Amino acid sequence: MFKLFTKNFWDVTARLILRNKIAILVAIIGATVFFSFQWKNMRFTHTEANLLPDDHEVNVVYNDFLKIFGEEGNLIVFGVKDTSLFTVEKLNAWNKLSESFKQFEDVETVISIKDLQKLIKDDENAKFRLEPFIKDSVSSLKQIETLQDELFKKYPFYDNFLFNKETKTIRTAIYLKKDIVNTSARKDFVINVLNPAIEAFEAAQNLDVRVSGMPYIRTLNAQLIIDEIGKFIVAALLVTSLIFFFFFRSFRATFISLIVVCIGVMWTLGFLGLLNYEITVLTALIPPLIIVIGIPNCIFLINKYQHEVKLHGNKVKSLQRVITKIGNATLMTNVTTASGFATFILTESKLLKEFGIVASLSILAIFILCLLIIPIIYTFLPYPKERHLEHLNKRWIGAFVNWMERMVKQKRIAIYATSVVLLIASIIGIYQIKISGSLIEDMPQQSEFVNDIRFFENEFNGIMPLEIMIDTKRKKGVMKLATLKRMNELEELIAETPELSKPISVVGLVKYSKQAYYNGNPKHYQLPTSQENSFILSYAKNSTSNVDLLKNFVDSTGQYARITTFMKDIGTDKMERIEEDLQTEIDKLFPKERYNVTMTGKALVFQKGTEYLVKNLVISLSLAIFLISLFMAYMFRSFRMIVVSLIPNLLPLLVTAGLMGYLGVPIKPSTILVFSIAFGISVDDTIHFLAKYRQELQANHWKIKKSVYAALRETGVSMFYTSIVLFFGFSVFTISSFGGTVALGALVSATLLFAMLSNLLLLPSLLLSLERSIANKEVLKEPSINIIPEEDEAE
Repeated sequence: MFKLFTKNFWDVTARLILRNKIAILVAIIGATVFFSFQWKNMRFTHTEANLLPDDHEVNVVYNDFLKIFGEEGNLIVFGVKDTSLFTVEKLNAWNKLSESFKQFEDVETVISIKDLQKLIKDDENAKFRLEPFIKDSVSSLKQIETLQDELFKKYPFYDNFLFNKETKTIRTAIYLKKDIVNTSARKDFVINVLNPAIEAFEAAQNLDVRVSGMPYIRTLNAQLIIDEIGKFIVAALLVTSLIFFFFFRSFRATFISLIVVCIGVMWTLGFLGLLNYEITVLTALIPPLIIVIGIPNCIFLINKYQHEVKLHGNKVKSLQRVITKIGNATLMTNVTTASGFATFILTESKLLKEFGIVASLSILAIFILCLLIIPIIYTFLPYPKERHLEHLNKRWIGAFVNWMERMVKQKRIAIYATSVVLLIASIIGIYQIKISGSLIEDMPQQSEFVNDIRFFENEFNGIMPLEIMIDTKRKKGVMKLATLKRMNELEELIAETPELSKPISVVGLVKYSKQAYYNGNPKHYQLPTSQENSFILSYAKNSTSNVDLLKNFVDSTGQYARITTFMKDIGTDKMERIEEDLQTEIDKLFPKERYNVTMTGKALVFQKGTEYLVKNLVISLSLAIFLISLFMAYMFRSFRMIVVSLIPNLLPLLVTAGLMGYLGVPIKPSTILVFSIAFGISVDDTIHFLAKYRQELQANHWKIKKSVYAALRETGVSMFYTSIVLFFGFSVFTISSFGGTVALGALVSATLLFAMLSNLLLLPSLLLSLERSIANKEVLKEPSINIIPEEDEAE
């Protein structure tokens, strides 16, 4: 198998490409048309990212909860904090707005101030009857004053659910039908129904309405992801093409490169459609990534073609040598880059697995497109003009190469000292890195919907659902007084936790029932005694409105109960502390032989997913290093060379990790990707340099110094070009409104810049210092493959 990619193989490949150029172009056009037809299968995700494997314990618990109580993230809330709302006209308009949403089939129910009802004791029929706070509409300010007095002072059951009695903030709750929450119908309702109605109300009443809730957040967040795909593609094309043109000063070469990467993007979108993958916050990054990674391929191929043309003036011979000499080097660099992404396939996370599959396939595809399209197009074009070759003689490039050579010759000790200082500082910084599991941390922090999240956190202590499910292990066990008392004690701890909202459960309904039994006296808003329990509970079962609280918080058998609270957007450390405190209380209150109590909810699932990814980061990065080491072993057949090649690429990763610690950038799903991606890309320069170095060793009869300096001069320019393109290409992601995408772009850019300097300074220094150990005829007697990334001096 190793003979597949020898020089003879690439000679045959070059002849096949150049002799069958029309057939190959037709095949590429046909494949592009085929992939374009797959775009119709693309769909945007309607669920938030689940970072855990399907069979993970946390997912199993969450799915068990959904089976019993259904989708928990179906609540949308909108609220107003403005005292002018408490006027006849505006309060009636508010109630009318809330009422208007009940007519839509996507809505399960709406609860507003107008829907709240008092439980009135009916002694004659031994039950409670329901009486609305507002019967039809508000007719006077006195009625509003009475309403405020009752809601804010006499009925604690409703406190912190539809109003905040301290700040007088009022809100309405819309429960969407659970079967549409994870479908496009949710988006249609939010974009086409909810938002226009809210905007019309704001304009008519001059009130600022805040909107939030998981369905709303997910819809607007997904829409921003969709909007940014086009922005990233355009920005990546613009930035990389401008840099390309700056280096080559050729519209023709720039246009050819743009054609190649645009076809690559079309193929990438085709892969997404063909595989029926959803477009997520990660897969949305792949099209611009392909542009950024594809342009360096074009640089190496076009740069080599122009060098060859300048050397001997034979266009056909030049194109053949582009394929034979650059083909294998470019293949290996693209394979190593694809390997960095492919390591995500081996994780059990569906989100990362799909990202890894599409990214690695797309990188291999862009390699094939570059290798085929560029030489073929140049066969149809005239001989390059002198101005197209001027960039090869730029003085500043010569000055840069001379600086590198001078540093390696004269400042080797300084290079090593700087590397050691950076290593020590980085290790100190790594110990300061924190882990973040916040679901909304990476969302656009300046966007209106994130500001609304903060508003509801301040007014109602959060909108991220945290669920506690109690399995009493027997039918009707929930309504036993002993169970209710245990639940009440747990709720008291939740209520005392500043990061959590007031809990909602059947306990509140039972307390409200006792208050009603004692003629609405708020002092009796408490659990009944054992003597009161039997008849008060019989009253409670009749106290249903259009929302059956028993149905929402107790299953049909009476065996399972849920306690729902909402969590602020807090860091992983605080969330772990809260989880630990709650678990300690649960273990104390609920004996395991009688109860099975589990915590779940979207906030908890996301936090556990982040922890899972961090644990898999080491595995993923280790796999990337192992795979790339195998490629190095295949190329050089020397363990020492593998070690030398890895050092300049691991140091930039450590420096980046140290910077994250110093700058307070936490480890989270978006920043976890940085290391495997950056390592897979940065090792490309190492491959180009070492491949040329080995070729120079053979040509110069094992004269180490001469070979190192020759390799530095030959490959330094292309390495500089490609690194600059990659740096600015990944910097494109910093224009994102998503914090995670910004961090990804900035960190990968910084890592690749460090990697370029490391490969141009540290790598040749190591080769010179360790020349007796690593570079001799025995080590490199029979090279396994022929990679010649730049001109062969022997020619």
